[in-house]
Amino acid sequence: MKILVPQSIDFSAQNTQDAEFIVFDQKADIPEEHWDAEVLVVWDMPFAQQQKAAMQLRNLRCVQALSAGVDSLLALDFPESTVICSGSGLHTIPVAEHALFLLLTAARRGHELRDLQHQRTWAKHLGGVQPVHPKHDFRSLDQANVVIWGFGSIGSYLAAILKQLGANVTGVATEAGERDGFPVVTESQLDEVLPAAHALVMILPSTPGTRQALNADRIAQLPAHAWVVNVGRGSTVDEAALVDALQRQRIAGAALDVFATEPLPQDSPLWELPNAIISPHAAGGRPLGAQDLILRQVSHLIKGEALENAVSARKGY
Repeated sequence: MKILVPQSIDFSAQNTQDAEFIVFDQKADIPEEHWDAEVLVVWDMPFAQQQKAAMQLRNLRCVQALSAGVDSLLALDFPESTVICSGSGLHTIPVAEHALFLLLTAARRGHELRDLQHQRTWAKHLGGVQPVHPKHDFRSLDQANVVIWGFGSIGSYLAAILKQLGANVTGVATEAGERDGFPVVTESQLDEVLPAAHALVMILPSTPGTRQALNADRIAQLPAHAWVVNVGRGSTVDEAALVDALQRQRIAGAALDVFATEPLPQDSPLWELPNAIISPHAAGGRPLGAQDLILRQVSHLIKGEALENAVSARKGY
């Protein structure tokens, strides 16, 4: 079995009688001698190269993405028998860490502090004696109501950290109940939790069902002191409605790592909004445990076992 592994990851596994690992340049055309590969690992691979791979690699049994989302891969014409697998779980720690950073930056006004530092201004209103738990403000995670929309592995990991910091966490997922010790509601119950939220963290994937899930009506349900944090996908937020709410100070602010168009266009009003924090899709980018996942998937294929994180199991497998 031939496995194509991109040179953009640290991979040092040895070849065996059953598995030959070929490290390839993911930014260049795959050499014709490797078009017989049965596994393609995708990471930092331009869409044009993905398109070529889909047309050329017709023996593929598995396409293993190292990203959590695989929407671009699902749109390609890979062989019908190919199983497309996500990198779910590889980004749990990095994305949760970045979400925590954005939440703390919002609560402690890190963006204001940095701006005032450059102006050589001592931010008196942000220092000295502060109210412990102001009723209509978000200044601390302690006793803050945080809603995490998209309560998968990243959401539950982040929730555990937030709990340690004193936050009250509610998850939003497709099924209501309790998960990992946290209450979980469905999308239809958002109107029950949004009005009391200090922060809404979006960790939704990009699917037709999640497109602009956070729309004007749902933004309007948030209190004036609430912040929106998005580390999922930009398509899940109605960006125009969010900009309008920020401009009118209908909500306190937004800390965004993902956008409808990336890079964020220079003419986007988000750049100039004082209550917007922008990071350049930086939450992920570090698939932790990628080599272990690849080796497990190869082992599953050799043994005829079901693959992990299968997103689209096509006929024939």
